[in-house]
Amino acid sequence: MSNTANNVSAPNPILKLALEIGPLVLFFVTNARAGIFWATGVFMLAIVVSLSVTWVRERRLPTLPLVTGIFVLVFGGLTLILQDELFIKLKPTIVNTLFAVILFGGLLWGKSFLKSLMGSMFQMTDEGWRLLTFRWAMFFVLLAVLNEIVWRNTSTDTWVSFKVFGIMPLTILFSISQLPAMNRHRLLDDEDKT
Repeated sequence: MSNTANNVSAPNPILKLALEIGPLVLFFVTNARAGIFWATGVFMLAIVVSLSVTWVRERRLPTLPLVTGIFVLVFGGLTLILQDELFIKLKPTIVNTLFAVILFGGLLWGKSFLKSLMGSMFQMTDEGWRLLTFRWAMFFVLLAVLNEIVWRNTSTDTWVSFKVFGIMPLTILFSISQLPAMNRHRLLDDEDKT
């Protein structure tokens, strides 16, 4: 009986990926068919559904998707109420800047907030956590700058494509590029030491 309960709450990697990427894909498809305002509404609804499914399955909401979801709802709401696409375009800049400031701020106070978020998944030295936190903070700054460059210099359709097909692959590549550093700084289990 407890085995069944564990299976229900264990995150399915394919479902997790669909919950993370699904809202972006719907945003892209809806924008192509009906424009940015419809896309924004669909994006907001998809984020709410994604967070709801995550809550039902895991009985918790991961911090980054929750913060992003709140910003999508606030800036998406402003976009729809004021009929001004500027707000939804600013959302990635503001969210990525916020994440960077939080991570840099933690480092200034001698804390790695990434360790707080991911420490149960990866066992690394404090130096490794500081390095990873600094790199992610810099990456968030890069994403904020890229978003500003793209939305200010291209069409809305190009910006939407960049958001879906640029930011996600960049994030995956950056994550993969951090694996060697994470491996160098990982703490060895007793089994690994033998």
